[in-house]
Amino acid sequence: MKHDIKKLIKKRIKNLLVLTVMLFTFVILPVSSFADDNFAKWLVELRAEALAGGISESTLNKALTGLQPIQKVIELDRNQPEFKKDFMSYLKLTVTGFRIKKGRRLLHKHRELLEDIMRHYGVQPRFLVAIWGLETNFGKYTGKFSVIQTSATLAYDARRSAFFRRELLNALKILDEGHIAISDMKGSWAGAMGQIQFMPSTFINSAVDKDKDGRKDIWQSLPDVFASAANFLSGYGWNANFTWGREVQVPDGLGQKLYGLENEKPLSEWQKIGVRRINGNALPHVDIKASLIKPTKNSAHSFLVYRNYRAIMRWNRSHLYALAVCHLADRIAGSGPFKGKQ
Repeated sequence: MKHDIKKLIKKRIKNLLVLTVMLFTFVILPVSSFADDNFAKWLVELRAEALAGGISESTLNKALTGLQPIQKVIELDRNQPEFKKDFMSYLKLTVTGFRIKKGRRLLHKHRELLEDIMRHYGVQPRFLVAIWGLETNFGKYTGKFSVIQTSATLAYDARRSAFFRRELLNALKILDEGHIAISDMKGSWAGAMGQIQFMPSTFINSAVDKDKDGRKDIWQSLPDVFASAANFLSGYGWNANFTWGREVQVPDGLGQKLYGLENEKPLSEWQKIGVRRINGNALPHVDIKASLIKPTKNSAHSFLVYRNYRAIMRWNRSHLYALAVCHLADRIAGSGPFKGKQ
């Protein structure tokens, strides 16, 4: 009897060890069924395209030799948190007292640099600090994934292959131009890089060598980080004469067809429709167009948003994200939360 029990225990321990190894292989290592012969063939074709596009053979050898996709990246791509949070939960998660306090301290610390960038690009410092805070907790968490490896994984995956193939080719170009060493080219699971989490294509279009050292360094150089962020927003029509928008009251029975960024009206028209500031006062007498939006379909909160808000949406096409940036920027500048404010 004791012999049978010992035998059973040994068998269960053995099965548990096998299961542990299988789970470790699935979560940590590239899955063999994903990194198959087809991936090797795909990589050969990609190399040829990169060479034809002007990427040096030396860069390609460093970046692509032994490259394998990562199954974990595919899992993360299918489970993005922005799509599962309601507005208030998301705001509570992202706009914390710690971020507000630290944002105010860093705004003061880098005031001279930020004001210099505002004079050049026309973007208020509080928004740059807010984006910095939300994207990487002010540069603390920039990501540990290889940008080349994650971009290749998502480019090979069928869901968004065309988009990430372009991102991978742009990442190779960044390496080839010498802005960053491949060992330091780290980012998020989706390939977003540096302290402001630029995608490679965004880097190509908007990154700035503010400190004039010959490299556009959004990983370590704060002048480059802030100038690149400001250059991006400026390119999408940012106007320093205005803020982002405001929370508002809407009349009962207001039709859903009036909501959406595609529906833009002067503030005077929204006033006639019955939209008011959150405290019930009239909307500002300013010649500016705005759109009425909700952060989520069933949210009880409504906002009138201006062109600057649209620029933030270019960074991340999520109302939850954009409203969190705006809310954090206002709190860093000393304003209160949405509700009860103009």
